[in-house]
Amino acid sequence: MKSILALLILLFSTSLAARPFEIPPPPLVEAKAYMVIDFNSGQVIESRNPDERIEPASLTKLMTSYITFSALRQKLITLNQSIPVSERAWRAEGSRMFIDPKNPVTVDALIHGMIVQSGNDACIALAEGIAGSEEAFAGMMNHEAQRLGMKNTHFVNATGLPNPEHYTTVHDLAILASAIIRDFPEYYPIFSIKEYTWNRITQPNRNRLLWMDPYVDGLKTGHTEEAGYCLVASTKRGPRRLISVLVGAHSDAGRAMESLKILNYALQFYDSVRLYAKGQSVTTLRVWKGKQNTLKAGFAQDLYAAVPKGAASGLKATIEAQQPLIVPVVAGQKVGVVKVSLDGKKFSEYPLIALESVERANIFGRAWDSLTLLFN
Repeated sequence: MKSILALLILLFSTSLAARPFEIPPPPLVEAKAYMVIDFNSGQVIESRNPDERIEPASLTKLMTSYITFSALRQKLITLNQSIPVSERAWRAEGSRMFIDPKNPVTVDALIHGMIVQSGNDACIALAEGIAGSEEAFAGMMNHEAQRLGMKNTHFVNATGLPNPEHYTTVHDLAILASAIIRDFPEYYPIFSIKEYTWNRITQPNRNRLLWMDPYVDGLKTGHTEEAGYCLVASTKRGPRRLISVLVGAHSDAGRAMESLKILNYALQFYDSVRLYAKGQSVTTLRVWKGKQNTLKAGFAQDLYAAVPKGAASGLKATIEAQQPLIVPVVAGQKVGVVKVSLDGKKFSEYPLIALESVERANIFGRAWDSLTLLFN
């Protein structure tokens, strides 16, 4: 049996209780494909051609960064470790940070050269330092892409230089950008650095939004003849964060303006509502054959929803618990689902987890509950 409990989701500010109004259509965006998502909830607010295969160009460096940050956390490399510069890295095509084969470079400097200066030479040096070769590093990139759920992505290099087998989608890039911000908050501020100097050459960050909007704090640009001008950006205002992915714009200035257009649209016409707090007991469930006969259930992380502005009062949640719920139950175990509707229409669904563990009762307690279940 499923026990179903309808809950009215409380509003957290008077502004969210405002009378709903009609949301205008999204702006006309001059780009091949784009997507803007609410970071806290992961919900897509607007998109066009989200799953169309595209050439990622230097947006590839987001995955190179993710692998590098992971290697740092696993202590496979350290920030002050010196990496030798191979001739292959030195001769890299496209944008460079101008490293020299005669002078090893620290991992920290290479990361800044890769992110701020978009140096292809820095990417190859890091790939070789971590995996031994760029080809082996590409294998690590593809493994991580699959783990993150980037189902329509394949990498063959660490730089984004064109290759028919090197591709992704704006949807997958949104997943990757979210993962960087979520998994590596200690390194994410590097994406907001406006310029970096190496070998007495100062180069600016190509992300124009860092100068145009004080709330934008990352992430990365890209450009090739085939890909056009591309930009993955993120803006944070208070607890709210949005991520935009835009590819195939016609110019450097265009990718910035079009990205700003979709970010501002999402900020102006959508709210991010916290439904439940991390660890908050949403409901108490009956359990059987345990040392206790109830357990608290809720969520492992803060639970958010992105809704049209003024529409939060129309949110309602229904809890469907697994029944009978028989011990042992371990904290973190899924024990049901929460189905959220907006104005009576299906909106989203989230797993409900046990917030505590329940051990087996003694033989007499288990026997009594077995009898009770049998007659019920």
